[in-house]
Amino acid sequence: MAATSPPITAAGVPNVRRSEGQWTVVFRRFRHHRMAMISLGILIIIFLASLLAPLIAPFPRDEIGLDRRFIRPMTYNDNGRLHLLGSDHLGRDYFTRLLYAARVSLTVAVLVSTIATGFGMGLGLLAGYFGGWVDNLISRTLEFVSTFPGLPILLIMASILLRNEEAIVLPGFLTGALAAMMSVPEREAKQVALIIFTLAFLGWTGDARLMRGQVLSIRENAFIESSRALGGSSWRIIGKHVFPNAFPPLIVSYTLGLNGALVGESALSFLGFGIQDPTPTWGNMLAFANSYMFQHPWMILVPGLPILLCSLAFNFVGDGLRDALDPRMRR
Repeated sequence: MAATSPPITAAGVPNVRRSEGQWTVVFRRFRHHRMAMISLGILIIIFLASLLAPLIAPFPRDEIGLDRRFIRPMTYNDNGRLHLLGSDHLGRDYFTRLLYAARVSLTVAVLVSTIATGFGMGLGLLAGYFGGWVDNLISRTLEFVSTFPGLPILLIMASILLRNEEAIVLPGFLTGALAAMMSVPEREAKQVALIIFTLAFLGWTGDARLMRGQVLSIRENAFIESSRALGGSSWRIIGKHVFPNAFPPLIVSYTLGLNGALVGESALSFLGFGIQDPTPTWGNMLAFANSYMFQHPWMILVPGLPILLCSLAFNFVGDGLRDALDPRMRR
């Protein structure tokens, strides 16, 4: 039977369609998710604004002026300087505080989600692949941590850690790196590090459970058995075959974890158990604005809208990634 030749284009060149790689297909599917792309654009703008806060903030972060308290948005003060979003109860420029708060809140969200996903992914990988006593030990620990009531435990842990922060010694390079990332003094960076630890402590269980389930389904495939038969070590099989095939769903979990970490930090700070003033976060800005919401209702919208926008954006990006990574989806 004669082989079928490829179709010929108008220029007389064979039209050979090149096969697309896996990540090319994923990106193409993600591009067609309109809300995910819009949300990604919003997140990029907010992240860039937070990174450039020292350059674009019109006032010093903690400049207090009691003579310019509660200035309304788009109003000039007595010195002729514009307060784009007004000023707070201490006369600090609200737009400046919002930019620095974004830097702190988003840093907390990214680090908490990264630590929780990495830790949970590692434990789930070990539990799913090795099974036996390793799986039993990790699964029982996971079940024990999962029984903790989330918000009460977070409030208790945050309260204990923040009231005894001087007794907790953290490496200097850690607090120094955090201070540089968030443009805050090292003492304030230590406070942020304690909140990151508190939120990450209870945030890894879902990722561990998801990774374990993925590995359990992958390790019985024929290509894994072939690798064992060819003498491949367990760590080589995990690194080369199991992990690359198991981790894509964790990308979606990571984006949703960003949302959970952001809302968790905002809730702790709003309730007074999180990062404290003068370090600005969207949560403690919301807490201070809550005291004046009836006299100055615009104050609560300034930190509230970014929290809402980022939460929705993280969810839509996760939704787009889920559709793009699912081989059953066809767009």
